[in-house]
Amino acid sequence: MAISLTETAAKRVQKFLANRGKGVGLRLGVKTTGCSGMAYTLEFVDDIHAEDVVFDSHDVKVIVDPKSLVYIDGTELDFAKEGLNEGFKFNNPNVKDECGCGESFTV
Repeated sequence: MAISLTETAAKRVQKFLANRGKGVGLRLGVKTTGCSGMAYTLEFVDDIHAEDVVFDSHDVKVIVDPKSLVYIDGTELDFAKEGLNEGFKFNNPNVKDECGCGESFTV
């Protein structure tokens, strides 16, 4: 089981945490929503819960709850700029299909 960040994504998360002034890492999860069934969630974490699974990638802690880990195990999080757009990209080997807008997926 592993969740990883590219070096670019890790630098971006470190910058966000520094600007925020607090936080121990980034929580990656999934929620039921969208036209394909599931969507990714990202949020900064101030406290790690006992049930959380923690991965270290490029000096950034990635925190995942056990229920989400089933759907995102093996995922690599990247950060990309394309023209005027920038954002995190999820490279999830478990995805079977994505909706047309790219906001949700099925496994």
